[in-house]
Amino acid sequence: MTRVQPDRLAQIAGRLLHAAGASEDEAATVARHCVGANLVGHDSHGIIAVPTYIDRMRAGHIVPGAPVQVVRETAATTIVDGGWGFGFVVSEYVMRITIEKARQNGVAAATVRRQGHVGRVADYPLMAAQADMIGLMTADSGRSAKLVVPFGGREPRLGTNPICIAMPSDLEGPMFVDMATSAVAGGKLNLAAARGEAIPEGWLLDRDGNPTTDPSQRTEGAMLPLGGSEGHKGYGLSAMVEILSGVLTGLGFGHDPSGRHNDGCFMAVFDVGAFRPVAEFKREVAEFAAYLKSSPPAKGFDRVYYPGELEHLRAQRLRVEGIEVEDSTWQRLTELAGEFGLSAELGLG
Repeated sequence: MTRVQPDRLAQIAGRLLHAAGASEDEAATVARHCVGANLVGHDSHGIIAVPTYIDRMRAGHIVPGAPVQVVRETAATTIVDGGWGFGFVVSEYVMRITIEKARQNGVAAATVRRQGHVGRVADYPLMAAQADMIGLMTADSGRSAKLVVPFGGREPRLGTNPICIAMPSDLEGPMFVDMATSAVAGGKLNLAAARGEAIPEGWLLDRDGNPTTDPSQRTEGAMLPLGGSEGHKGYGLSAMVEILSGVLTGLGFGHDPSGRHNDGCFMAVFDVGAFRPVAEFKREVAEFAAYLKSSPPAKGFDRVYYPGELEHLRAQRLRVEGIEVEDSTWQRLTELAGEFGLSAELGLG
């Protein structure tokens, strides 16, 4: 492992992406999201993904500078075609539109298709929370190869299909839930494989349908839905996310054999002020968090956290300590720096 300060990691990511063909603004946006994911402990969506994005740019699956097209809109809704641009850039743009429409109308929603990977889904609803609004976002697997079995099945039919809801509050850190509807985010299997680590039982089936703790089986096996023995709950939630993000967007469902990643997304924003005074709401959410935290910890736990608190605390710590990057990812970044003639500038190699 190599420990790197967040600012340096963002510089490395940004310079590599720019050298690969992204504009400076696009590269900085992607780097900010990736390092932000590392900071909150979502390493599967962090710096490890940058070489993949560069590979997709080279394959033409991500188009730098792609124009974002508003296909159709009303006062409160927007349908967007991302033109195969960076999902980070497209989804930020659409969330800003949706926030403004909610400010005018109380509520607003949008669908997005034909964009690259959006990374950590929480980043976009948190934009709404920072604007004193409630943000919701779902994302499907982009019609890439399916990873997750339906409950009771042994062949995959779904993606990891994440959902996030974020709330404004007077808390020091944001209150939100951001989760895959599979037992675990798919990127965590890739991360475990890169680090040579075993995974907990209950995440993955091997190609014969048997439980496995070997993350390398992800390519031939299948992931399980959230919920363990009650996996019908995660399965049902995943199906609803697929409909919102795939069917409602017009992206469709199933596997696109072209292999082009295409994150379909549904966003909704609710202006708190349309329902009750914002200051009262934010204060009461903070009071609710304190109420949750007042529960005495169960055996094996030190304390109770409100949703989103662990990520906030981890980010505070890693901004000081730096982010750990696995050797295989650091080696790939070093190779890319050499390929682009940036080794000396970035101190790699």
